[in-house]
Amino acid sequence: MEKQDLIKLTKKTHKASQILSNFTTQDKNNLLNLIHTNINKNKNNILEKNKIDVKNAKTMKKDFAFIDRLTLTKHKIEVMLNGIQNIISLNDPIGKILEDKILDNQMNLKKITVPLGVIGVIYESRPDVTTDISSLCIKSGNAVILKGGKESMNTNICLTSIIKQSLKEFGTDENLVNLIESTDRKITKEFLQLNDYINLMIPRGGESLVKMVEKEATMPSITGGIGVTHLYIDPSADIDKAVSVAFNSKVSKPSVCNALDTLLIHSKVLHDFLPPMIKKLSESNVEVRCDVKSYKALKKYNYQNVLKSSNNDWGQEFLDLVISIKCVDSIEEALTHIYDYGSGHTDGIIGESKNSIETFVNNIDSAAVMVNASTQFNDGGEFGLGAEVAVSTNKYGARGPMGLESLCSYKWILIGNGNIRIR
Repeated sequence: MEKQDLIKLTKKTHKASQILSNFTTQDKNNLLNLIHTNINKNKNNILEKNKIDVKNAKTMKKDFAFIDRLTLTKHKIEVMLNGIQNIISLNDPIGKILEDKILDNQMNLKKITVPLGVIGVIYESRPDVTTDISSLCIKSGNAVILKGGKESMNTNICLTSIIKQSLKEFGTDENLVNLIESTDRKITKEFLQLNDYINLMIPRGGESLVKMVEKEATMPSITGGIGVTHLYIDPSADIDKAVSVAFNSKVSKPSVCNALDTLLIHSKVLHDFLPPMIKKLSESNVEVRCDVKSYKALKKYNYQNVLKSSNNDWGQEFLDLVISIKCVDSIEEALTHIYDYGSGHTDGIIGESKNSIETFVNNIDSAAVMVNASTQFNDGGEFGLGAEVAVSTNKYGARGPMGLESLCSYKWILIGNGNIRIR
């Protein structure tokens, strides 16, 4: 793809975005139902294309986390389909009256929600992003240009083709959803310069991708989303509950940004909590990197998966079956560690003490704070948003899982009766 081809594609998407402003809620839901039906009909074809991508990724020696995010199964496609249905069931975010008041001069001033326009998305190896974001954009009245990674290209082309065919069947412009098929990095950088046509850029991937978008994008972008996730085990914790929640936070899906990276264990419960915790982690082949105190507490067990930590193990987003463990002597020490090494994504506490919970919640300034619950609940679907376009760690604008409302802006409407302003 040449630069002029990219600009032509982007202009088509920008023009198509105007069509959605005339869609009723029912129109959008009917279109999403058609996309749902056509994806369901083509499940086997999607899986066959995905097998090609997975095979190629394995040939390229991609790591566990990458392969895990890339791989589709029948269950994952069902989750994708359920995500579309969930979005259909949500209220339309467009046209909501945020403010409605009569001014002193009897003019009526309203503030209502409107779409952003065109959303650009750059993502790596997760083909489910294709359907999640396309569906969220359609429901929120936005057109979208997708730029997936080369490793998932066969799957992304297949999914996007189904969506575009559905748009044509529905009788509307297929350019409401477009995919950049070029894998040239030069095209990616040129994509980030098209602020005349793209209203928001969203990166979905690792730290290098997020930082590249932050540096290169000329339009507003979501530059957070890197997850360095901590879980603090308080002296008041129920040990069985703590083991269960910590295990799920790490192992349920280790390749995602809300997966647990660092356990912070209070010294008063170290010897009660650590052995059963490490036993479960060992059974799931999780590599455990311990500080001096926690390593010493485990020495007699001779676990093969337990190693001594290094300074590089703090502040790491592992995205794999790896976890770091640190013993702390107070909740204040845990808070300081999270402040020093956290990314503001997801952090949690396990404990029964109201005072400890309040102290933790009040002092942790992350996009999501979990209390006695798995860190893996920080997800748009789990939060009732239908799906998510990203999890933002930005403090200005959208924060946390970004659903329909995060893809909206607003405009003011002033209704007068021949009013003029006297200066």
